[in-house]
Amino acid sequence: MEAQQLKRLLERVKDGEISIEDAIEQLRHLPFEDLGFATIDHHRQIRRGFPEVIYCPGKTTEQIIKIFASLAEKGGNVLATRAEEDVFEALAKTKTFPQARYEKLAKAIVLEQKKIAPSKTVVPIVTAGTADLPVAAEAKVTAEIMGQRMELICDVGVAGLHRLLGHLPKLQNANVIIVVAGVEGAVARVVGGLVSCPVIGVPTSIGTGASFQGLSALLTMLNSCAAGVAVVNIDNGFGAGVTAALISRKIEQHESS
Repeated sequence: MEAQQLKRLLERVKDGEISIEDAIEQLRHLPFEDLGFATIDHHRQIRRGFPEVIYCPGKTTEQIIKIFASLAEKGGNVLATRAEEDVFEALAKTKTFPQARYEKLAKAIVLEQKKIAPSKTVVPIVTAGTADLPVAAEAKVTAEIMGQRMELICDVGVAGLHRLLGHLPKLQNANVIIVVAGVEGAVARVVGGLVSCPVIGVPTSIGTGASFQGLSALLTMLNSCAAGVAVVNIDNGFGAGVTAALISRKIEQHESS
């Protein structure tokens, strides 16, 4: 439940449109709902500005669908990450959520029931290579369901740095930038040395041998000589998307106040 929904519910009670008993029934599962195998945090939208997100690995298809339904029943948007396509197909067969869609590259199930006013600014997502796109896509889908406008700048790693420099004016006007890179992950600190805004580095597990499934890129980003580069975990596009959207939102709120 969102703050506006709660406000509207209380206004309806005040105006006599619904009884106190009906309002109590609607609030019964606030702030959480126990499904036995999961405890759904319906209060998170009010506390943090975005609802609980379903992380699919380790859950059965039946569990994912039940959690999805619990979140969707409150009328908000729902995001399920790291979802295999067969999970979406099982969800679609229920015919309960016809608006739900599957973002194949991001491996995400998205249900948009409430339109969120789009942000005034655009957050760039820079990828070192095309192979980093799935993680970048997860960041993009995550931020967009929070109302943040995003733009992908693909395949501009340090093997051809001139490709990145062509986008420099756009990067220098951003409030925050996400940089997704595997192998050695050097492009994050390169971007960090060129802009005046925070850079969120996302190391990916792309690479062979001594890249150690993303550890090399993670350590490169953590040891950045360019200040202002913060780093999320390996392949954590979701975490980068949430962080970027929150930073951008706070900046816009400050500028409009």
